[in-house]
Amino acid sequence: QVQLAESGGGLVQAGGSLRLSCTVSGHTFRNYTMAWFRQAPGKEREFVAGINWSGSVTYYRDSVKGRFTISRDNAKNSVYLQMDSLKPEDTATYYCAVHDRPIRVSKTAADFGSWGQGTQVTVSS
Repeated sequence: QVQLAESGGGLVQAGGSLRLSCTVSGHTFRNYTMAWFRQAPGKEREFVAGINWSGSVTYYRDSVKGRFTISRDNAKNSVYLQMDSLKPEDTATYYCAVHDRPIRVSKTAADFGSWGQGTQVTVSS
């Protein structure tokens, strides 16, 4: 059974930083693309950042480029999201997810079959 556990969310002032972590168990983590998505109240879930199986390819939504950095440690079955220069519009529940198929890269939520429970990020102005 695949389990994903996120941590690191919290309340921070605008301009501050947070580092989210996601640890995966019960899955051949190292062969799969990982991604972070977020969902704000009343809005649809949206892609934030993704990283391929080896960590050699990273990709981001435009609004977080230059502020967020995704990374992974395959030895620890973990993926991270370093969030700097946070803005109030970054406020949301953040979810990590594992792609359904090995090696493939995607920004589409439907392509990711396993999800964590989410961690809340709140940025005050």
